[in-house]
Amino acid sequence: MDRRLPARVLAVLALAGVSVALFTVVTRTGAGPDAAPPRESATRTTEEGTPASSTTRRKRSKRRTYTIRAGDTPSGIAERTGVPVARLLDLNPDLDAQALQTGAKLKLR
Repeated sequence: MDRRLPARVLAVLALAGVSVALFTVVTRTGAGPDAAPPRESATRTTEEGTPASSTTRRKRSKRRTYTIRAGDTPSGIAERTGVPVARLLDLNPDLDAQALQTGAKLKLR
């Protein structure tokens, strides 16, 4: 009997277990290519139909810069900030869309 057989069987089972766990995490977080964008939280309203919260949401165009985060893309930044991709590229001529650096700042206006 081969002494390495149990180790080989365990290695295959471990690989299968990790694959199943990874698949479960990806499908539950919606990180796949067909995933819908995250939904914004609903605002509570009073009976009169006005927002219950006294805080107001900042307009997207007020920000002057955006700090690049891991996984950002120019189109994702444009969607998040409300600034068109073409405008981002005009304001940041040295921007390399293929090699965005985490922590770098982009001009938004």
